Amino acid sequence: MLEYIWLIPFFPMVGAIVNGVFGRRFPKPVAYTIACGSIFASLLVTVGAFLALRGLPAEARFYQLTVYEWIAAGSTKIDLGYLMDPLSCVMCLVVTGVGFLIHVYSIGYIHHDPGHNRFFTYLNLFCFAMLTLVLGSNFLVLFVGWEGVGLCSYLLIGFWFEDAAKAAAGMKAFIVNRIGDFGFLIGMFLIFQNFGSLDFHTVLAAAPMKLVAGGTLVTAITLCLFVGATGKSAQIPLYIWLPDAMAGPTPVSALIHAATMVTAGVYMIARSNVLYSMAPMTMATVATVGAVTALFAGTIGLAQNDIKKVLAYSTVSQLGYMFIAMGVGAYVAGIFHLMTHAFFKACLFLGSGSVIHAMHEEQDIRNMGGLRKYIPHTFATFLVATVAIAGIPPLAGFFSKDEILWKAWSGGFRLQWALGFLGAGITAFYMFRLVFLTFFGEERIDPHVKEKVHESPATMVVPLYVLAALSIVGGWLGWPAALGGANHFEQWLEPVLVHEAPAGEGSAHAAQMAGTVSLGPKAAWAAAEGGGEGHGAAAETSHEGTAPAEGHGAGAHHDPMEYTLMIASVAWALLGILTAYICYLLKPGIPKAVASRFSAIHQILLNKYYVDEVYYGVFVNGLIGLSKWCWSFVDVIIIDGVVNGVATLVRAVGNGLRKVQTGQIQAYALSIVLGAVLLVAYFALASAFQG
Repeated sequence: MLEYIWLIPFFPMVGAIVNGVFGRRFPKPVAYTIACGSIFASLLVTVGAFLALRGLPAEARFYQLTVYEWIAAGSTKIDLGYLMDPLSCVMCLVVTGVGFLIHVYSIGYIHHDPGHNRFFTYLNLFCFAMLTLVLGSNFLVLFVGWEGVGLCSYLLIGFWFEDAAKAAAGMKAFIVNRIGDFGFLIGMFLIFQNFGSLDFHTVLAAAPMKLVAGGTLVTAITLCLFVGATGKSAQIPLYIWLPDAMAGPTPVSALIHAATMVTAGVYMIARSNVLYSMAPMTMATVATVGAVTALFAGTIGLAQNDIKKVLAYSTVSQLGYMFIAMGVGAYVAGIFHLMTHAFFKACLFLGSGSVIHAMHEEQDIRNMGGLRKYIPHTFATFLVATVAIAGIPPLAGFFSKDEILWKAWSGGFRLQWALGFLGAGITAFYMFRLVFLTFFGEERIDPHVKEKVHESPATMVVPLYVLAALSIVGGWLGWPAALGGANHFEQWLEPVLVHEAPAGEGSAHAAQMAGTVSLGPKAAWAAAEGGGEGHGAAAETSHEGTAPAEGHGAGAHHDPMEYTLMIASVAWALLGILTAYICYLLKPGIPKAVASRFSAIHQILLNKYYVDEVYYGVFVNGLIGLSKWCWSFVDVIIIDGVVNGVATLVRAVGNGLRKVQTGQIQAYALSIVLGAVLLVAYFALASAFQG
């Protein structure tokens, strides 16, 4: 089955082409069937590939397929190839599985929109780009998918482009991502310059020999790649595009913010884990940016009133946790949270779409309340996903989030742990604030809307229940050893991801770690030379003296502190839920009193720390001012001045010469005679001087 992995991105590409070219001629059911059927076919192939990999020994779960030789120039050869291993398999399952549910949901959501065929074309194209990204066997193919999802995000966010604000949101996402992509390109150039290749197998296998652990070059490469990740995965300072992306249809929000585009940066770091594990300074930077983003975005979510904006800032915050994991070397925990987050965040976004659908496009939670009796299916699934994101056991979010926090603590990243811990309580509070204001309490619904409120159709409800179920059981794959589990998810990814990481910033080892970091994944990067299709052989290289990361050493899962932090985390989340219950159900006057008492802080949070205003004032308006100066001085004075000056000079010379052309034969004869006299005089004088 592995030889057919090229079909995984191929099916949605075909779906996009067929619906894009002929969609307007098809009845709606045909267009829906093509769009949903193509991504479902990809899901089936992915499941087949998973079963094929699972049937192999752990060290042999690696398959690289070369479709064709893409670039051949001298000694440079870059293939269009696909790589299927445990990491790419997890990503494909998430993209095709959650993507298929979002496609089905979209049938009910977009049914009455006149651009439904265009919408499904974009959805298929987006999935094709994301699958290309996660399956690419080298950085260049990954980058093609990387740019593809950027293009599709522009198309989908600005789907209702007749609205200027929605079109502007799409452009904002596109431009901000281009800023990050510039850093990614520099990182790729550095890799190619020093390795002569962009192939993952070649680069990661050669990294221990060509790079110095903790050196300037590996730090520069990883930091440049991380700049790209901050744009694609919405981390400080390039997170500003993601909240505005809510302008697109709600299924787009679920697809972009849960299962696909925003996780690309996390996947890229996990795929490049060998390089990152050799760059402790970059690792500390990644962990710190992730922790600050998690808390920063969470505080903004406290004051937002748009149901989708609350979830958008929640997404930014949860992505921060994934980057904490990447930065502390807990790559498995980061991918684990990526997967569980895809389940409960897709459920939350689709649930918000169901609420908006029921409320006839109303998105302000201050105009809702008491909706649980009108849309019980939406309420039930939304509540399950909210409990999951709050980190309450035994739902999925608890296992992945607490695994990240434990890895940060045990790795010595105490500051990052503290910021993540604070963010977890804030998440529980603002998410249950959202639930209580939307589904409980006093009904604040417009009377004209209230009489039309209704539950969503089955095409929208069924995906909600599937995602809610995954939000419950999805985390059980990573049940920790401390609670008597085997952590099957960790075992699955073990052949791909290095499981030795630099010590935390509080350790002296972090300052003197050159030559002590794990050098490569346990999987088969030593595959047959040439990068053709086939299975690799096992290979693992590491230096002696490296302490294994927490969770791999003997008894590490049973450290009493792990239980203490686990209990504290759950108690902190429950406190956040209880506080939300008191503030928004028992004593609903408290929030207004607090907002009035701390009006300055409330305004700052409500206006998102005025970051957009600062960016517009400094960068956007600054660029506009620079452009105007270039026009008024460089263009008008210098360029136009030179052009107009030349024209004036030519005109003056022409006017002077024009006077010579009198049209009188006598004047011309006189000119000839004078010319002849002058020539004779010149030659006579020249002869005299020579003599």
